[in-house]
Amino acid sequence: MIRNVVVGVAKDGVTAEQVEEALQALRDLRVEGLEFDLLAGQDRGLRPGNASYCLTVDFPDDEAYRVYDADPEHNRIRQELFAPISTEIRRIQFALPDHH
Repeated sequence: MIRNVVVGVAKDGVTAEQVEEALQALRDLRVEGLEFDLLAGQDRGLRPGNASYCLTVDFPDDEAYRVYDADPEHNRIRQELFAPISTEIRRIQFALPDHH
C-alpha cells in the first residue's frame, strides 16, 4: 500500500472557508476504476509555525497513485483551488508496512 501525504501553507489572507472548499473538492473526487482512501483537514493551531492543511491518500500500489496523479479533475482541483491559495505545497509518497 502507498500513502500520499500532502502538506500545504495558505497565503496570508486566505480564509478557512477557502481552504475547506479546496479540501472538500478532493474529498468529493471520484476517479473511475480507482479505489483510494482520502482524509483531509486544516491545522488546529496547536503549535506555532504549522502548515495550514494536510491530506493523506492511501492507494493499493504505485500504479493507482499514478492514475490519481494524472486524473484531469484532480489536476483541475490542484490548479484552480489549491495553487491560488497556497504559498507552498509539499508531497511525499511512501510504502506502508504490510499488516498481517
